[in-house]
Amino acid sequence: MSCPTHRRPEYRKINKDLFVLTYGALVAQLCKDYEKDEDVNKYLDKMGYGIGTRLVEDFLARSCVGRCHSYSEITDIIAQVAFKMYLGITPSVTCNNSSRNEFSLILDKNPLVEFVEELPAGRSSLCYCNLLCGIIRGALEMVHLAADVTFLQDRLKGDSVTEIGITFLKKPEEKKYRRKK
Repeated sequence: MSCPTHRRPEYRKINKDLFVLTYGALVAQLCKDYEKDEDVNKYLDKMGYGIGTRLVEDFLARSCVGRCHSYSEITDIIAQVAFKMYLGITPSVTCNNSSRNEFSLILDKNPLVEFVEELPAGRSSLCYCNLLCGIIRGALEMVHLAADVTFLQDRLKGDSVTEIGITFLKKPEEKKYRRKK
């Protein structure tokens, strides 16, 4: 199996804009359907989780990434390959602790909010892009990595950056092979 190298950027641009506009309409409808921001946030996370569990197969087939041996490598692949492939951006990555299991993805530009100026009135607890957290969590779970993925900062809420936190919940398992006698 070979990795595809030919891409049609115009087609991907149209898809991204259509996705961003459709996503905005979805969030607006969810805000009408649910009174509490927490319920909208949960729904977006659940929806993203479902997307992530399916998207990981496409990602692995198209990206041709090899096996990762550390959380740092995994987080770099998410930022440098997955975000670039699906959203056209490359977030920067920072490690947040000495155990090397907590990382942040800093998004200089967030395509999901390209047409959004501010959160809807009275919706200060809304995590507008919570879909992304669900996607990351779902994709990681499909490759047997449990993680807590949350928004730590959001420009739509007045923060200086948009930051997604990823905390891996267990140590990577080293496969041990026994020689047959």
